[in-house]
Amino acid sequence: MTVLWNTEERYGWVAILLHWLMAALILGQFTLGFVMTRTDDQRLAFERIQLHKSIGLTLLALAAVRIVWRLANRQPHLPDLPRAEARAARMVHAVLYALLLVLPLSGWALVSSSVLEIPTMPFGLLVLPNLPLDVSEAAEAFWASVHRWIGWGAIALVCLHVLAALRHHFWLRDNILLRMVGAERRE
Repeated sequence: MTVLWNTEERYGWVAILLHWLMAALILGQFTLGFVMTRTDDQRLAFERIQLHKSIGLTLLALAAVRIVWRLANRQPHLPDLPRAEARAARMVHAVLYALLLVLPLSGWALVSSSVLEIPTMPFGLLVLPNLPLDVSEAAEAFWASVHRWIGWGAIALVCLHVLAALRHHFWLRDNILLRMVGAERRE
């Protein structure tokens, strides 16, 4: 039975829930970001952009919660891996956590520097103030480029993360993937 807190062998249900909730939201964000930039109908594009911003801010808040939770919990031990592979796994996880913060912040910087000055209204509940950045077409273009490149980099890293988990499950046949779904490998 999976417990609330992580153990040396597995993740607790809070870490598992945060992982898969954020994975689903990130997948949705990638899809929505791609679709919204190709929407011709201005009203529909506005609604999709507001939803994208709302989910992005939700991910930013969840990333903060997840980082605090990770720091407050032990991490399950990695199986016996070559030193370089274990180091690479730790590095990829650190970069993924950084991207969970930087990607939404770069989106916030983008809308804060936009000459259109369209307010950010998370789920229509309030108007979020802009970051104190210069408003200009050049600044908007810069932050749009930063946000786009970080997004593509995040997509690549998420794909690498998924492929590594599948490699562990199907090829190495260890419990790396199973402990993130709360299951155990039966021999």
